[in-house]
Amino acid sequence: MATLFDQIINREIPAEIVFEDDQVLAFNDINPQAPTHVLVIPKKPIATLNDITEDDLELVGRLHLTAARIARERGIAEEGYRLVMNCNEYGGQTVFHIHLHLMGGRRFTWPAG
Repeated sequence: MATLFDQIINREIPAEIVFEDDQVLAFNDINPQAPTHVLVIPKKPIATLNDITEDDLELVGRLHLTAARIARERGIAEEGYRLVMNCNEYGGQTVFHIHLHLMGGRRFTWPAG
């Protein structure tokens, strides 16, 4: 079954795309949690972090390089940004197609305790 992200990759539903190459797509999150909130996804469907294989190492590295590139382009690299990848239901994953959340443009805090 196609995920929301598969539909975005296939242009079946719209998204505000900020980067694309043959392996990666990045677009603005529709419910941003920070001034910059971009989702960076592989075009290859991989459901969760648990499903990444040795064959995916270069692709997963490309996701991170893409996020860093977008952070520089958005002017948030020097002050800092957060990259988050959730895994499965208890980890907060709601779309089962791996994706990095690139968030920045504000100070983040870490919960105490």
